[in-house]
Amino acid sequence: MPSALASDHATARELAQQAGELLVALRAHADAPSPGALGDLGDRRAHELLVGELGRRCPGDAVLSEEGGDDPMTVAAGRLWIVDPLDGTREFREPGRTDWAVHVALTVDGELAAGAVALPARGELFATEPAPALGARPDGPPRIVVSRSRPPAEARELADALGGELISIGSAGAKAMAVVRAEADIYAHAGGQHVWDSAAPVAVARAAGLHASRLDGAPLNYGAGSTWLPDLLICRPEIADKVLAIVATLSR
Repeated sequence: MPSALASDHATARELAQQAGELLVALRAHADAPSPGALGDLGDRRAHELLVGELGRRCPGDAVLSEEGGDDPMTVAAGRLWIVDPLDGTREFREPGRTDWAVHVALTVDGELAAGAVALPARGELFATEPAPALGARPDGPPRIVVSRSRPPAEARELADALGGELISIGSAGAKAMAVVRAEADIYAHAGGQHVWDSAAPVAVARAAGLHASRLDGAPLNYGAGSTWLPDLLICRPEIADKVLAIVATLSR
């Protein structure tokens, strides 16, 4: 991970926190619109806050937001902020759910340099500085977090091979932070994601000492001129080699 200014880490933390507070307030408003409209409103308002603040604080930097549309040329920028204003819009729309997030990450020449993931409904914020402490793994079978609606076949096969169990969680950020909190051991995703889905979670996971790579162990590339990443593995470092060896044998 390239060095980042202390102000970059602070910017990631502060903006993830601010966007999260805005979203919590929108969600709790007595005159909130329908669930679908609430999700659209949350996406738009958080996007406007993040892009506006980054433009004010870091006027020379490029910004790539999920709500701003795909721009492959932007991904090649030297200093690029990658944000997901509301990761887990579906969960945000459902009363009582806490598994949605805000992602703010900075890449420098395509390498992750700083990042923060807010879980606003839980009142939690994880960042690259200060890095979160990785908790001890409890006894028991490996726990693998997967999508609520689209658990990949690879994750099921991995669970069978490890004698593990699957845990359904909503957003990508919430899944990754479950591994950081030691509430899960593995987050394995296949089927593709955009860079804004994983940039901040990977930055925070690596700062905490977790393994993060492609499912085949290849590096995650955030400066390839594309917003697309085919797959993702975040897991505890002590089981990374075993997980990668098993994944290599699975049908892909």
